[in-house]
Amino acid sequence: MNNFKEGTKIKRIGIIGTGMLGSAVALHLSESGFEVTSYNRTAEKMQTLKDKGIKTAASPKEVAKNSELVIIIIKDADAVRQVSFEANGIIEGNHEGLAVADMSTIDPLESKKITKEFMEHGISKLDIPVMGGPNVAINGELVMMASGNKERFDLCKEVFNTIANKVFFLGESGVAHSVKLAMNLQITMLALALSEGITLVKESNVDPKIFLEILNSTYFKTGMSERKAYKMIEGKYDTTFTLANLKKDITTMTSTARSLGIQLPMISKAEEVYDNAIKEGFAETDYTGIIEYIKKINK
Repeated sequence: MNNFKEGTKIKRIGIIGTGMLGSAVALHLSESGFEVTSYNRTAEKMQTLKDKGIKTAASPKEVAKNSELVIIIIKDADAVRQVSFEANGIIEGNHEGLAVADMSTIDPLESKKITKEFMEHGISKLDIPVMGGPNVAINGELVMMASGNKERFDLCKEVFNTIANKVFFLGESGVAHSVKLAMNLQITMLALALSEGITLVKESNVDPKIFLEILNSTYFKTGMSERKAYKMIEGKYDTTFTLANLKKDITTMTSTARSLGIQLPMISKAEEVYDNAIKEGFAETDYTGIIEYIKKINK
């Protein structure tokens, strides 16, 4: 495994995947004094970062060559493999001290396989999925779940503490992705519960805001019920995480459950609901826009 001396400060960071979250992370790291190099398969998505003076690269290989730590923030395990191991991938830019951290939400079993493949090329890989959208990432207020090699985690911790205001190290490779899926399972159910609760009271001729006031007066309240739920009532969404992206994660939850030999009946039902919502044209709505699908089937 390539070496990185204890006490060495990481200054050069690569970001592969400059969607809403990736761009916010890149901007915050750059504003915090790190030298950032970005890459996206769709070059146009790097324009905002380029305008802000952040370096852009033509390939993951180029990002790796110019970085001590490469952070991957992309769609799924297949995409992670493509940017990592295919032509002009990260491994072709390998050098002494290079580390990789995957912030994507992927199957924990696939993450373990990817970690092993990186190790075969002498590269240490960490899992660092996060909770929170670009609106908090821009200020370094994400919550991070990390797993993998503890020694390498400790060497990268200053970077992670810049990205997130809370960082939880959870153990061996893959574990952080399991917890991330469990967290996204929670927000899936909360969005559905609020959508159905709002619909129920509205059809009972009750102001949904009264429902939320009562809910938020109890310990059943959540950040979602205190903030996003009011926008759900108004049908006004600031998209921070699309319904399609959550549906992708839900499918990962159900496939992971099958791999583990367990049954998660409610998330399987939710997968059907979100799939139907996408078919009805709500894919690019914020995930809380699932209420629009609930409205539509009740017309």
